Amino acid sequence: MSGVLFEDIFDCKDKDPDGKKFDRVSRLHCESESFKMELILDVNTQIYPVDIGDKFRLVLCTTLREDGISDDGHFSPLDESAMTRANSFEYVMYGKVYRIEGDETATESASKLSAYISYGGLLMRLQGDANNLHGVEQDMHVYLLIKKLAF
Repeated sequence: MSGVLFEDIFDCKDKDPDGKKFDRVSRLHCESESFKMELILDVNTQIYPVDIGDKFRLVLCTTLREDGISDDGHFSPLDESAMTRANSFEYVMYGKVYRIEGDETATESASKLSAYISYGGLLMRLQGDANNLHGVEQDMHVYLLIKKLAF
């Protein structure tokens, strides 16, 4: 899929471990199945409830267009020609990568990278093998797409 930076299945391991800070937002601590990435993600649980043990597919991409052509970050549900990646997901956010950190203690073959993204104040940290985040760059705009998996 063109425009996709990262994709994996995550398992929610913990929710609000430091206590609930906001009424409508929960901080999820998750681990990916395939790439063993660590995810900390703020989610508006009033509109998209997530519980410990839930599994979901997460995609980070630069555009919602299936053909990979760049978009301007605007979405109009009234545009009938707008068949996008978002149609296959339940929760979508648009944000900006505000920081990327590397692990200076890691060896070159096993370097760790952390990407920090803000979705209008809802924060995310995706951390793991740098090879899995090779397309993510500071100040880039990205979409986060989530869909829970049924058991």
